[in-house]
Amino acid sequence: MKNWLLLAALSAVLTLFSAFSNIVPASSSDNFDLLKEYMSGSFSSEQQSKNDSDYFDIRLRMEPIWESTPNEFFLYVEQAMSSALEKPYRQRIYRVVREPDERFVSYIYSVNAPQRFVGKLGTDEVFSAITRDSLKLLDGCEVHLTFIPKMSQFEGSTGDHSCPSTRSGATYTTSRVVIGPKGMNSWDQGWNDAGVQVWGATKGGYEFLKQ
Repeated sequence: MKNWLLLAALSAVLTLFSAFSNIVPASSSDNFDLLKEYMSGSFSSEQQSKNDSDYFDIRLRMEPIWESTPNEFFLYVEQAMSSALEKPYRQRIYRVVREPDERFVSYIYSVNAPQRFVGKLGTDEVFSAITRDSLKLLDGCEVHLTFIPKMSQFEGSTGDHSCPSTRSGATYTTSRVVIGPKGMNSWDQGWNDAGVQVWGATKGGYEFLKQ
């Protein structure tokens, strides 16, 4: 009788183990593809600017360029006031890299003569003329991201004092971002040597809704 009970218990454990062994957890590769999906597209802070006059109506475009790999992808990034889309005030290329333990890093690069790319989003020809070794890394300004499964979003920031800046009396800048399926919150701030904020939003980040 005891042997029969032992065999029954063992059979139940094996059945339970078999059921759970068929469950495949989300991998960092899945999350990496999700990050690319979240970051790609057109975004607008128009709604936030209507709710709070301290924020401007800004348009953000992030377009995948070049061929991606399982470990990295590139985005061309263009940011402009809604009233001057033909004159973006920020143009960058992001290189997003997958690292171990559900961590991701977005490296930021500047490009020469960025005005040649204005209005060329969605066309590969102009970007094929750029070589990756011609990009200039903004050293220390990379954003480290972590996936938050409960919220299905990515959160991250730059280092506290790692990203140098000379804009409006600043000596360094910080960036904090939250990236989700409906858009992203991006908070860029410039600080002087005394740790006093000299530019950027003071209440919180810009809320860019995906269009």
